[in-house]
Amino acid sequence: MPRIAVIPGDGIGVDVTREAVKVMAAVRDLGVPLQWDEFDYGADKYLATGVTLPDSEIANFRDNYDAIFIGAVGDPRVPDMKHAADILLGLRFKLDLYVNYRPCRLLDESLCPLKGKTPADVNFVVFRENTEGLYAGVGGHLKKGAPDEVAIQTSVNTRKGAERIIRYAFEYAKKNSLTKVCMSDKSNAMRFEGDLWQRVFWAVAKEYPEMEASHWFIDALLMQMVKRPEQFQVIVSCNMFGDIITDMGAQICGGLGLAASGNIHPGRTSLFEPVHGSAPKYAGKDVANPLAAILTVGIMLETLGYPEWNPRLEAVVKDMVKSGNTPRDMGGTLGTKATGDYVVGKLSG
Repeated sequence: MPRIAVIPGDGIGVDVTREAVKVMAAVRDLGVPLQWDEFDYGADKYLATGVTLPDSEIANFRDNYDAIFIGAVGDPRVPDMKHAADILLGLRFKLDLYVNYRPCRLLDESLCPLKGKTPADVNFVVFRENTEGLYAGVGGHLKKGAPDEVAIQTSVNTRKGAERIIRYAFEYAKKNSLTKVCMSDKSNAMRFEGDLWQRVFWAVAKEYPEMEASHWFIDALLMQMVKRPEQFQVIVSCNMFGDIITDMGAQICGGLGLAASGNIHPGRTSLFEPVHGSAPKYAGKDVANPLAAILTVGIMLETLGYPEWNPRLEAVVKDMVKSGNTPRDMGGTLGTKATGDYVVGKLSG
């Protein structure tokens, strides 16, 4: 029986996670043997106890759970966001969740801000290297606060790190009968990092002669995503650029309110999260859109070995858009709770 650790987090993370758990319960009632426990790590706990996320708890998740579901973390009462970094980046780095998986599938033409683009045109996935790059936290300040202050942030890239995410992208394409894999970097300016990624990408591409491998500089890639998104099937990039690419991808699919993601290490405990922020000012007001969290449940179930549930949940959201039964930020009238109830009703009906 799959065991899931649930961390609602902060702000609207609590609201949307409540609806995601409601959907998980409906899935369990329909025959999927799920079990979950909730953990209260977030700003409230940190402010009360000074505890962010202990290494012992990360070990507990690794050893006793198959997946972690997190709502959102971030709170203005913690200006440096130490708790958020320790929780989210701590889980990604300490569990070695090197695959950040973001599907960019347009569910309905009405959601796309690009003129004339249909679901057939916007249907690709992005794989972002998730444990290295500028997010590795290597750097520091010299003479902080002085007029001649220096800030250094170092991008850390290893051959192992680049190769395993690139290979994962090609293997995903192969498994899903796709034929196009694109790598994006800024090797015309970032000489050393770009050289490593270029050499590794083309070396791995030779092992997949049936694939059409391509490369775009990050700025050109973003322009092409707006101009001709239909040319992409699988995109792979480093941590920073992958972060940028995936938010652009989310926007052309309808916004962050629909953006689901997985932080994955194949065969190990992985982390799943909607990628919107915690938006504390909207917390508890029944206005947050929980669909990204609900779609994230689909990705989690797919990863846990129940692949039929991901398209099933997507189909419910498609029906909601076509019928106009959507949350308020998508032009409908449903609040957070009513959105979750609607999805459960469609699954159970």
